[in-house]
Amino acid sequence: MFKPNRRFRRDYDRCFRKDPAAANVFLLLAELADGKGQVGLGPSPEEEIQKLMRARFNDPKAYQLPGGPKR
Repeated sequence: MFKPNRRFRRDYDRCFRKDPAAANVFLLLAELADGKGQVGLGPSPEEEIQKLMRARFNDPKAYQLPGGPKR
């Protein structure tokens, strides 16, 4: 199970302020990564990311980490 550390949260927060959807793609890829940090998405990664985003997030532009955004 993916547990974001302080640095990840800081990077996610910074990215979320600029582009919430991009921040959630960043979160999704971090959750999918294996122990070496690699993600296998198959022959059509764009379609796979879209499908996974719809399945993982109710609102892909909402803040997804527990505790809410840091100000």
